[in-house]
Order: sequence, then structure tokens, then C-alpha cells
Amino acid sequence: MTYLDAASAAPLHPAAREALLAALTDGWADPVRLYGEGRRARLLLDGAREAVAAALGARPRQVNFATSGTAANTLAVLGGLAGRRRTGRHYVLSAVEHSSVLHAGEWHQAAGGSLATVRVDRLGRVDPADFAAALRPDTALASLISASHEVGTVQPVPAVAAICRSAGVPLHVDAAQSVGRVPVDLAAMGADLMTASAHKWGGPPGVGVLVVSTGTRWKPPLPADERESGRGAGFENIPAVLAAAAALQARLAEMTDEAARLSALVDRIRTEVPRRVRDVEVVGDPADRLPHLVTFSCLYVDGEALVTELDRAGFAVSSGSSCTTSTLTPSHVLVAMGVLTSGNVRVSLHRDNTTADVDRFLDVLPGVVGRLRTLAGAANL
Repeated sequence: MTYLDAASAAPLHPAAREALLAALTDGWADPVRLYGEGRRARLLLDGAREAVAAALGARPRQVNFATSGTAANTLAVLGGLAGRRRTGRHYVLSAVEHSSVLHAGEWHQAAGGSLATVRVDRLGRVDPADFAAALRPDTALASLISASHEVGTVQPVPAVAAICRSAGVPLHVDAAQSVGRVPVDLAAMGADLMTASAHKWGGPPGVGVLVVSTGTRWKPPLPADERESGRGAGFENIPAVLAAAAALQARLAEMTDEAARLSALVDRIRTEVPRRVRDVEVVGDPADRLPHLVTFSCLYVDGEALVTELDRAGFAVSSGSSCTTSTLTPSHVLVAMGVLTSGNVRVSLHRDNTTADVDRFLDVLPGVVGRLRTLAGAANL
């Protein structure tokens, strides 16, 4: 099996595996306890926090660990809205946010808040002017993803952040797909809240990151706990957090070379798929994009059937919305872009993928699509 779905979850980085095994021996105790094992666990947790903070251009006290990227997004959005309740209950977000951000917005709206969704163009990018037009005096929070989970298009976060800052509106940036792939810096982005997810960069699953900038109004949307400065509840998974920090440090060290290598492979897929398969639309910005991700849609083919047949041929890819595939609904990102949604396939590469992997995928894909079109009676259309 050739795994081509790193945007969902990257394989565990060797540095993470090594750190995880070591931490299972030394990092199992309760870090709030004062005895030796607890103090040792606290030192390990603090070290991991410092490493993640340095990687994101943040301060350690701004970094909090959650149980997942989804949990971090929920805390960022609902906590950011709760912290500015006196300002208003209006929330602005882009149409291409991760489903967890959309769901938090729907929750807020169901509780009496208001919602404004900013459209995107055919490449999947927001216009900062449209974002500015959506802001109101009672806007409490805005969200803009750093780059699309679906198509890889990079968003104009610094420009939107400047607009939000001028309007006095905090900006939440979901950087889950960007961290470890491209440079991410809290101050450079201008973000007030940032979220990320360790299993996207080769850390273990079950570790989310919530960054709250100093001075940002944020209030716990859930019952407060003494853990994570009151921003998270429950016993920290210290071995997983340490492994996540180790993986992130390793990824940053290899990021420049890996980005260039994977970007070249993605360029090959973007060029060769429409050349080898007719009636295909490759979506997203061809240049201003994440280096590891490409999405295309095949007319006359069901996306789930295409994923299943590629799986049988030895390739693991995703289809539909990257975060809601189980619903079997078209990707909300592709719908928002106004592009072809049928036969949608997202290929996302990781550090272990090779040129040979891509070449085999390109060789197999035309036959798989052709067989499915024949079964659907569309081979001669």
C-alpha cells in the first residue's frame, strides 16, 4: 500500500516514535504533583511547550495542549466569542474553514449568535475586501484558515489580520495543515488565536495546540479546570505531547528540502493527471499553495467508488470533504469554490513518498477511472 493521505494524518515521524517510547518511562506521572515523578513530568511537559512555542513564534505561556485539532478549534472559536460577549455576538468566518470551525459557528448561531460567511474565488481564496465588508461593530471574532485542507490554496492571512486589527476584531487562524509544511509564525501572521494538530506534522494523534496571544480576550466555554492555564480540561497526555514536540522540531529541520521535493512531485501530478485522463479539473492555486497537496475531480465518476478502486490498486487517497468524508456529501470547500465536485480525489504526500510512488499512481489512475466510467455507462460521453 502506498499511503497518499498525509493531509488527514501523516505517518508517525521517527523522532516522534523515539520520544514517545522514552516518555512512556519518564512522563507518566501527574505533572501537578509535588513529588519527584510529578516534578519530572512537569519538566518534560514544560520543555515540550517551549519547543512548540518556539516553532510557532509564540511564548510558552501562550501555548496550550488540547485533545485534538478539532478540540482546539472548538475552544478557540467558542472561547474567543465568549471572551468578547460584551462587544457583540457576531462571528465572521470563511466558507472554506475546517468542519470543526463551521460546527462551532453553527453552535454559536443556534445559541442566538449571528454568523457571516465570506465567499472565496474559484481558486479557493478569500478577498480581504470581502472580509472587511463582513465585519460589523458587534463582530466578536473572525476565523480564517491559513491554507485549505482540501485544495492547498494559501489564504491572505496577514492582510486579513491587518483589517481585523484595525476594526478591533481578534482573528483565529487554523494552521493545522500549514505547521511543519511551511513557516508559521504567530506574530508574522498577525493572529490572535492559532490552532494546530500534531498528527498532521507526524506527531501522534490526540494532541491539539491552542495558542492564545497575550492580551486576547478568551473565556473558557466549558467548566474551568486547573490544567493548561484553565484552557483545557483533563490529564495531559505527556508522552504524546513530547512526541508531538519532537516530531515538530524534526520537521522544521527538514522542512525546506522536503517542501521543494514534494512540491515538484505535486507539480508533476497537476500536469500529468489532466494529460492522461480526460474530463478532469485540477483545483486550487497552482503556485501559491501548500507544497504537499493536490486535488482533482473526474467527471462521470463517483468519488467514493474511485477511492475504493484506488485502494484495491494499492493507493490510499481521500475523497469528499477532508474532514467529513463519512457523511458522503460533496466537499463544502469545492462547493464554495464553484468547481467540479464529482469524482473528487485529494492526494497529499509525506516525507516517505518517492518519485516512484507518484509514477505508479499516475500509471494506475487512468485505467481505474476508465473502468468506473465504463461501469457507469459514461465511457463514450
